[in-house]
Amino acid sequence: MKYAIFAYSRRGVETARQVRTALCGEEDQCRCYAPEKFAEDPFLPLTQPCAQFTGPVFAWANALVFVGAAGIAVRSIAPHVRDKRTDPAVLCVDELGKFVVPLLSGHIGGANALAERLADALHAAPVITTATDVNKKFSVDAWAAQMGLTVTDLQAAKSVSAAILEGPVPLDCDFPVSGELPSGTVAGDTGRVGICISWKRKKPFAETLLLVPPTLHLGLGCRRGTPEEQIHEAVESVLAEYGVHPLAVKCAASIDLKRDEEGLLEYCRRQNWPLSFYTPGELRAVEGKFTHSERVLRVTGVDNVCERAAMIGAERLLVRKSVCKGVTVAVAAEHWEARF
Repeated sequence: MKYAIFAYSRRGVETARQVRTALCGEEDQCRCYAPEKFAEDPFLPLTQPCAQFTGPVFAWANALVFVGAAGIAVRSIAPHVRDKRTDPAVLCVDELGKFVVPLLSGHIGGANALAERLADALHAAPVITTATDVNKKFSVDAWAAQMGLTVTDLQAAKSVSAAILEGPVPLDCDFPVSGELPSGTVAGDTGRVGICISWKRKKPFAETLLLVPPTLHLGLGCRRGTPEEQIHEAVESVLAEYGVHPLAVKCAASIDLKRDEEGLLEYCRRQNWPLSFYTPGELRAVEGKFTHSERVLRVTGVDNVCERAAMIGAERLLVRKSVCKGVTVAVAAEHWEARF
């Protein structure tokens, strides 16, 4: 985690030191700031007007903690707030360390959970104002962030949170469920508004909040010199044909003969997918029944590249070898379960 801590008075700096101790572990990065006359190590001096100074820090940090008046915090971050999916968590702590108030990104950014943790360390009171938390109902966006799921529609997330306050919301899950369904939800696949957890392009409800876990592996193969655009079109076509949501893809893999294949490398870079390469021996060692190809065996030393590559680290094969525009695509799924 990357933390930024701001303080504005001598007493505030003392509290900020406690905040730093409470939040920052050995693997975390922490930057502390205070007016120049209070900026003793590890504090750096605040050298510009608050809002101007905060901009680069807001872009860098996962969480910002302001020790001082809430008004200072609000004015400092106001010009930089963009999107709840990407904005960092922002908290305010009074300089005596009595109250911890999450101001921004309470759920997706984790500010509410961070406030609870910090308040416990400071022996302070967390001041949580989000409706679902106050009413002890399921905070779907907070849970999604905790589980690493992609929230595909923020408006649907708002609709679900509002509906949960009025009564149970149906939840349709394509994965095993561990634990009891949370308060405010009930198992179901019909209704006006509901939650769907799937790797598929699904819309079981009139207004569906689709939560997509990144659990799928792509196995890829292509002819030498295949351009990035052609690989992109082929993969999109196969995913669409089988109803696979692209946000469910976690990584891609191929044979080590393709390690210098520029089109493949560029495509995975653009998609922000880790790309792994395996030797023929590693691919042959993968257990299972795969589509056999004598031609592929002669060229590569293994009877199938894409299916075997997709299955490394995965549990089951979802899409067998599909050929489109000279590109071979297979899709496999890791084991995943919804934990409540």
